[in-house]
Amino acid sequence: MTNNQPRLSIGLPVYNGEKFLKEAIDSLLAQTFEDFELIISDNASTDKTEEICRAYAVKDKRIHYYRNEKNIGGACNFNRVFELSSGEYFKWAAHDDLHAPDFLMKCIEVLDQDPTLILCHSKIYFIDEHGKFLQNYDIQLQTDSPKPHKRFHELLSNYLSYQTYGVIRASALRKAPPIGSHGAADAIFLLRLGLLGRFYEIPEYLFFARSHSQQSLSLYFPDYLSFTNNNPQYSLSMLPDFYAYTVWFDSSKKGKILFPHWRIFWEYLLSIWYVPLNYHERICCHVSLLKKLKGTEYLLIKDLLLAAQVFSKRLQRKSIQEQASFFGN
Repeated sequence: MTNNQPRLSIGLPVYNGEKFLKEAIDSLLAQTFEDFELIISDNASTDKTEEICRAYAVKDKRIHYYRNEKNIGGACNFNRVFELSSGEYFKWAAHDDLHAPDFLMKCIEVLDQDPTLILCHSKIYFIDEHGKFLQNYDIQLQTDSPKPHKRFHELLSNYLSYQTYGVIRASALRKAPPIGSHGAADAIFLLRLGLLGRFYEIPEYLFFARSHSQQSLSLYFPDYLSFTNNNPQYSLSMLPDFYAYTVWFDSSKKGKILFPHWRIFWEYLLSIWYVPLNYHERICCHVSLLKKLKGTEYLLIKDLLLAAQVFSKRLQRKSIQEQASFFGN
């Protein structure tokens, strides 16, 4: 690119990532495609993350390190690295995952050859905390369909949102709303990207997702490794703790009355109206969403019951405090 602008920007949001951060950065610096900038946004880490990042930034001028004065939540930090980017293409990177050396090159070659594609990723397998193979991730989504309502239907499926870590056209990202501060925000973000354009999956295992006890998936979605093929036996009890995920995405919501499943449903519904679709396509999207909701209605009722319990406890505490204050005077 001209004026020293890189073709690709890589955004790495991180909080307390010292254990795996060096391996993740080394994996990116070892890429055969070298025309990129690496933007690291440190979410006020309290471990050695800052020390590690500054040392790498001194050695490689492609690395730009930023540190937030306070923790702004996971979603805001994800959005921040894109806001700081300048490349034609953009890729998010996690502080604990690894990539094959030709991951970037192969993704960019695909996008360069087909302007109708907006995102390119690869097949995935899981590694443990020592980098050893655990299992393949074999969910196949037909997100290369030319019909947006069919891509929408596919992206309503049960899957893990690793496509987020593919290479994406920055022009498409600018058309999509930023990642939200609510449960399933990454899946809803992908859904909206899918309405904007086609995805392509390289049929090679080039992305290695690390599974370990400190990651958000393990903390709030302990059964996530069961969601790794197209024909699993799912139960609603296996779903993530969306209240905890909401707080992870936006820490300011901790302790507040939330309706996480209602919010997710609302965001899915809004997605249908974020991009221009014809009447037939919108109807198809609404039908797919209703099918997705079927069997999960009790989760919406659960939100209302939990909110009522929290509200009742708050009223009781307030009443006790007022009585104590009255008798104290």
